[in-house]
Amino acid sequence: MVISTRKDMEGKIESMRVLDNNPEKPVVRMANLCVVAGHTVNGVAELHSNILKQELFADYVSIWPNKFQNKTNGITPRRWLRFCNPELSEIVTKWLKTDQWTSNLDLLTGLRKFADDEKLHAEWAAAKLASKKRLAKHVLDVTGVTIDPDSLFDIQIKRIHEYKRQLMNILGAVYRYKKLKEMSAADRQKVTPRTVMVGGKAFATYTNAKRIVKLVNDVGAVVNNDADVNKYLKVVFIPNYNVSVAEVLIPGSELSQHISTAGMEASGTSNMKFSLNGCVIIGTLDGANVEIREEVGQDNFFLFGAKADQVAGLRKDRENGLSSQTHASKKPSSLSGVVLSAPTTTLLSWIPLKGTLDLGVVTTSLLAMTFQATLMHRPGLMKPTRDKKKWVKMSILNTAGSGKFSSDRTIDQYAKEIWGISACPVP
Repeated sequence: MVISTRKDMEGKIESMRVLDNNPEKPVVRMANLCVVAGHTVNGVAELHSNILKQELFADYVSIWPNKFQNKTNGITPRRWLRFCNPELSEIVTKWLKTDQWTSNLDLLTGLRKFADDEKLHAEWAAAKLASKKRLAKHVLDVTGVTIDPDSLFDIQIKRIHEYKRQLMNILGAVYRYKKLKEMSAADRQKVTPRTVMVGGKAFATYTNAKRIVKLVNDVGAVVNNDADVNKYLKVVFIPNYNVSVAEVLIPGSELSQHISTAGMEASGTSNMKFSLNGCVIIGTLDGANVEIREEVGQDNFFLFGAKADQVAGLRKDRENGLSSQTHASKKPSSLSGVVLSAPTTTLLSWIPLKGTLDLGVVTTSLLAMTFQATLMHRPGLMKPTRDKKKWVKMSILNTAGSGKFSSDRTIDQYAKEIWGISACPVP
């Protein structure tokens, strides 16, 4: 029927088949089946939905343009602020003069008018410190590592995967260690102390992900036992990550890494949880990061890396032998400095991962191409940490801009625009 009415589709029928026209190995294309059989197809972030419509299912969109929608994911504020962060929750209720924000998260925008209020700043900072102390106790209990609540808590917690780029994060920590070792004792005292925490689980058969976990632990063993550096940098892997652990980590966070290769993260929800709890995000324009940055304000989000529509070209350039330096900097590669630095040469877990920088990880996750860019960004990242007033304001504005990311809004949109049912009011 489609061919009879749309002659332009004749050459696209093979890619749109539900049943593969291969007698030797017949398969059912499940994604195609879902598009054909479902009355609605939706992505879970605006970027994700655009990729579905413009790339993955573009031919289907030309036939059924109204079938495709966007429903950005959301999180429940009852668990991810009121329950897990009681100190901050009380402050929000006090300044908004209502607790109705728990069922109408858009009310958080009311905090914006108080973003420069010194009394709110003092209360906000005290609540964050209380959460950091609780997190420090948890880290000591489960790892035996003592961390300083007055240091900057830099956290990345999510499933361990190459595209999520925990490897780039830990290489950044190694680079930081290397630079600290090169400094004089006097210069180190000028550096903002940082505690880097990585948490998450890897699939049992995902060898490289397991290697990344081991590398984080091994880097921590070197850094945390170096008396010259460990006042200014700690590296900790958080074991047995789950929801209960997240409820301790997220309230105590100040900076959170959401650095996946653009175009590969459908949405993400941990980024929403961090932002709701007043944590500043450093991230790529991927998944829901795009919308979070729009809501909290560009000045309250640390951005770096290629955009989703640039990634394919960068991968092609790399496959054709174009140096990553063309896209990053004309300075000598910082990545080579990390690879050759003292700690990494003593870590056996680094050896099998070292090769992936020139093989799969580079072409799929663009780690080497992005590494220089993230290092160039980090000096700028350090400046607000010295200006505590500015940092607290950024934290307040992240919470104030999180109203869009309530699961109540998401479910309401599904109910009205896809399921065709009446929404059940939140008790």
